[in-house]
Amino acid sequence: MTLLDLLSASATLTVILATVLGLLVGSFLNVVIYRLPLMLQREWHAQCCEYLQIEPKKAVAQAPVPEHKVFNLMKPDSHCPVCKKPVRPWQNIPVLSYLMLRGKCSQCKTRIHWRYPVVELVTAALSALVAWHFGATWSCVAALIFTWSLISATAIDIDHQLLPDNITLPLLWLGLLLAATPYGVGVSVGDAVIGACAGYLSLWSVYQIFKLLTGREGMGYGDFKLLAAIGAWLGWQQLLSVVILSSMAGAVLGIGMAIFAGRDKNVPMSFGPYLAIAGFIALIWGDVITDWYLNLAVGV
Repeated sequence: MTLLDLLSASATLTVILATVLGLLVGSFLNVVIYRLPLMLQREWHAQCCEYLQIEPKKAVAQAPVPEHKVFNLMKPDSHCPVCKKPVRPWQNIPVLSYLMLRGKCSQCKTRIHWRYPVVELVTAALSALVAWHFGATWSCVAALIFTWSLISATAIDIDHQLLPDNITLPLLWLGLLLAATPYGVGVSVGDAVIGACAGYLSLWSVYQIFKLLTGREGMGYGDFKLLAAIGAWLGWQQLLSVVILSSMAGAVLGIGMAIFAGRDKNVPMSFGPYLAIAGFIALIWGDVITDWYLNLAVGV
């Protein structure tokens, strides 16, 4: 076997392992996507009740998911939200269990949302793409964490129009920290710091100008933080590509939904998913896009 064959076999194994790991992580991301917003709502509800001096017992009783005294990413165990029957380990295998159960609870036959296997498949596919691009390196591990964070942030923003600080801020600080080590995705500390600052301030400026002209808020602060995190991971050089790609995707989908789905143009639309998609594209093909843009700009 030649060296080229060994390298090819190693690359294939890396992609396969990343795919399997992506399926498992995708199953956990489903938990994060569902539970994290409820955890935050419960925490905010308790804080408001404390501020308004409402009795703690009433605060707990009226909070989201009151039937669970402990509600976090680990507890309670997975269960059917309708019949409350626990999900057995063999019923929690990514994608396969959904197919074997025919998309229904084994006890009450309630329909299981199709998004659960979709999140698992998307996580597996993107993880495989990251492994193919970076190979068996520490940069691959870092890029996987970045990708998984974007997936969870995207789904939560679609559901709740919320980009939790629990995701965006750790992602921002981790990007800056990895830039100071050899284990990041090849961005220097200076580029990461400038990228974080420029990412936040660019959308913040757009927000302020839009508010000044219209008297309305065009986006949330979570979008600023997410673009700051993307800038910290990818450097300031990729921010223009990310903003252009996300704006184009948002405009095309927004117009398409207004025309074909009858969506009210006055209903707010989450911008975080478009930033996340553009951030992932820049992670994999950012240099190619930048080179193409520069060549086009100088007429080469």
